[in-house]
Amino acid sequence: MTCALPSTRTTPTVPSVSGGGDGDARCLGVDIGGTSIKFAVVDPVRGTTVGPVRRVPTPSPATPSAVVAALRGILERLEDGPEAGAPLAGVGVGVPAIIDRGVARSAAHLDDSWIGTDAQELLAAGLGREVAVLNDADAAGLAEVRFGAARGARGTVLVITLGTGIGSALFLDGELVPNSEFGHVWLDGRDVDGWAGASARMVEALDWPTYTDRLQRYLSHLEVLISPDLFVLGGGISARHQEFLPHLRLRARVAPAQLRNAAGIVGAGRAAHLGAARRSDLVGSR
Repeated sequence: MTCALPSTRTTPTVPSVSGGGDGDARCLGVDIGGTSIKFAVVDPVRGTTVGPVRRVPTPSPATPSAVVAALRGILERLEDGPEAGAPLAGVGVGVPAIIDRGVARSAAHLDDSWIGTDAQELLAAGLGREVAVLNDADAAGLAEVRFGAARGARGTVLVITLGTGIGSALFLDGELVPNSEFGHVWLDGRDVDGWAGASARMVEALDWPTYTDRLQRYLSHLEVLISPDLFVLGGGISARHQEFLPHLRLRARVAPAQLRNAAGIVGAGRAAHLGAARRSDLVGSR
């Protein structure tokens, strides 16, 4: 296995998760993936899900209209259930795409017809309410920085989500640099998205040492590019972080995502809550 030498440089202190706030707001958090759409009612003040995380298959093809129809069904189902408690205060959606002021500029694991679509406008019209739309990895990163493994961390933090593909969220002193897309860097003549993502381990039947070697090479490459102080590794594979994380040798500190596979859902719900709060402030200032 390829290994880099550990570093003695100072790394951020990462506090454990703690609850906070006494609000009772509830938002819908949605994380659109290549194979499934995960969703839950979110308490955006405490950074928790209310009730179970559920999932439905991502439509195939995952066109904008098909995804909107799926989300409409999810919203109706949840608002009729016990978790919401009251009409949901907002809807947040993490999308596997570059989101530029609400417009999708790419479409990883979605139909190409998303490219150039005003996703914010489309989803708001389709769901009949205001919607916060952001890159799915950025959503996961926001949750980990606010509530999870990177809470209180200073310096450069890179959250990597390992799933059907690879997503990334870059933070500097707690502030998001959106749409970083470090999951699509080229290494050894290939896009790492399909080579080091968690799905590659399953598709190619890789044992853990082989997969860890790929992850080591990928993360070492990112260290050369941006020299992060902290890596947070998320996605579904983070539930089995003991299989690979102790074997990584990097200068930066490496921590598993504390919110695990729910990070994108919580981050999307949090974004919806913050958007609703900003709109309320604007109305109150008139």
